[in-house]
Amino acid sequence: MKQANLKFSLPEYEARLQKTRKAMEAKGIDVLICSDPSNMNWLTGYDGWSFYVHQCVVVPPTGEPIWYGRGQDAPGAKFTAYLKHENIIGYPDHYVQSTERHPLDYLSAKLTERGLDKLTIGVEMDNYWFSAAAFASLTKHLPNARFVDATALVNWQRAVKSETEIKYMRNAARIVEAMHQRIFDKIEVGMRKCDLVAEIYDAGTRGVDGIGGDYPAIVPLLPSGVEASAPHLTWDDRPMKSGEGTFFEIAGCYHRYHVPLSRTVFLGKPTQAFIDAEKATLEGMDAGLAVAKPGNTCEDIANAFFGVLKKYGIVKDNRTGYGIGVSYPPDWGERTMSLRPGDRSELKPGMTFHFMTGLWLEDMGFETTESILITETGVECLANVPRKLLVKD
Repeated sequence: MKQANLKFSLPEYEARLQKTRKAMEAKGIDVLICSDPSNMNWLTGYDGWSFYVHQCVVVPPTGEPIWYGRGQDAPGAKFTAYLKHENIIGYPDHYVQSTERHPLDYLSAKLTERGLDKLTIGVEMDNYWFSAAAFASLTKHLPNARFVDATALVNWQRAVKSETEIKYMRNAARIVEAMHQRIFDKIEVGMRKCDLVAEIYDAGTRGVDGIGGDYPAIVPLLPSGVEASAPHLTWDDRPMKSGEGTFFEIAGCYHRYHVPLSRTVFLGKPTQAFIDAEKATLEGMDAGLAVAKPGNTCEDIANAFFGVLKKYGIVKDNRTGYGIGVSYPPDWGERTMSLRPGDRSELKPGMTFHFMTGLWLEDMGFETTESILITETGVECLANVPRKLLVKD
């Protein structure tokens, strides 16, 4: 029997399971079905590119969690998850993308075999990886169960990071530093944007100082000029132009832990609009960081930042940050707390956020952001990249 390659100790996994069961008990949930691959990873260690088919981790009332997925992915669970092999269940391949049967039909049968078919079952209803057809299958084949919404139940348990998680995020921070250095070293007028992206991927994967990089949950975002008024454009093969600004929203990733960081590079002499955006953003970020400390709330950071923008006549009508940590495509956020007015979530030591101070204005975009760790006394910026508009002639 091959021993799993675990990224955390067994006591840490046990502590996570206990936290999750306590949260389940508070919501009256007996059995939890987690389809979010980040939650599957956090609960068991499972890591594989298999989230394009139906899979989940089941947390029963007692004992180990159960990994459930495509049969050919079961060996991957044995290699990466701490579970006993009898708690790794693979479904036959004729369930994959079938018009006659659904993979969760098979899961229902397995839950029934284990006597879990008449309990209250929590499912992640609002989730990229859990479909309407999946829910219909469960309700059809487990008619005696009661189903409740458990969206983000596990996500919230992940909010405060352990020492090892923070260590992995520090490694990711070193990687994103190298990625931004590579961008500034290589970017030049006339360079095809796709070639620059190849450099970004190279730097992010090779890593730094013996720390190898993982694939990030979001591809590099790097619109230029007026197209940078849209925040989520990727790249093409057009050449970089003089007189344009390009923001680079990228993340270092290590053992699935992300540290996003954005910087803006201007080729040539910056326009006054970029200089003004830089001034407002950096002043606002300083104000937000000053109140990012235990006991304050998510909205305290947001209100401090938005207050400075208002002084400069800038309106940002979207949130200015979100929780980060372990994640899989298509999103590196934790989908819990947001740095925005109205979010009264208390800041606690060990919480990590992407302080997303990006501005997407009518004819330009500007991003200078930080990934932050709430400490016992205040805040720490995880990465060390010059916090300014980067100019290259």
